Amino acid sequence: MFYFLKPIIPRRAQLFVRRKIVSRQRLAFKHTWPIDESAASPPEGWSGWPDRKQFALVLTHDVDTARGQDRCLQLMRLEQNLGFFSSFNFVPRRYDVSAVIRRHLRSNGYEVGVHGLYHDGKYYQSREEFLRRASLINTYLKEWDAVGFRTPSMLHNLEWIHDLDIKYDASTFDTDPFEPQPDGMKTIFPLFVHSELQRKGYVELPYTLPQDFTLFILMQEKNIDIWKKKLDWIAEKGGMALINVHPDYMNFSGSIPGIEEYPAGFFREFLEYVKKRYAGQYWNALPKEIANFWLSRD
Repeated sequence: MFYFLKPIIPRRAQLFVRRKIVSRQRLAFKHTWPIDESAASPPEGWSGWPDRKQFALVLTHDVDTARGQDRCLQLMRLEQNLGFFSSFNFVPRRYDVSAVIRRHLRSNGYEVGVHGLYHDGKYYQSREEFLRRASLINTYLKEWDAVGFRTPSMLHNLEWIHDLDIKYDASTFDTDPFEPQPDGMKTIFPLFVHSELQRKGYVELPYTLPQDFTLFILMQEKNIDIWKKKLDWIAEKGGMALINVHPDYMNFSGSIPGIEEYPAGFFREFLEYVKKRYAGQYWNALPKEIANFWLSRD
């Protein structure tokens, strides 16, 4: 219903309504968000991250719009200056995805993934529609030499996703009651999703740190205290700190942020916090590296 009505509802009205809903949900789920204690248990036979690192750090970016694409290289340079690497997921049929930007990201050691096909909520409305889209998504995966996928708005059907030619999916989370499909994986570790029917599988990478849009646009937080609190808890438990940050909402200019923007300095502060507090203790891995590690483990 939301996606049906979205085109005719002014953006300010959308944000107003969503902020009201989120403020009520935040109280209702205060015992399981941002931290769900039940998600801390390591998988069976867990022996730790490579090189005995305390936890894994995975930086991902969904590029929802052409505006976000225009800011990708600024975000890349912000991370480069602090010694971090990440993945960027693009929406093939929503805007003209720049081959130049994709090549530039890759040549600098970054990863490129596919973020759906269109940025709508129709992926899992019918099996027929999903298979039609899956065929096109697989074409882009091959063309971009990509191995990772994330559905817009974190919609997911873990069984149907087997039809994609991927090593990993990143369309879930440990806990996030504010998403349209709020069923969390209840783990801060990757998990292997096996298909008995197709005799194959992929690695599921749930994000475990709150999304920037939720924190800074809907909740209108003015600092990164929630990111810090959740990161510290994940580090203590030895899990995977996977974050999803959108360049679309980041203001790099230093001017007053728009209604759907927050200062890029928030993300820079988060990276500086990681680098200073946990120096030598984290494995900053690309999503495909996490997937390869998990597949070799299984």
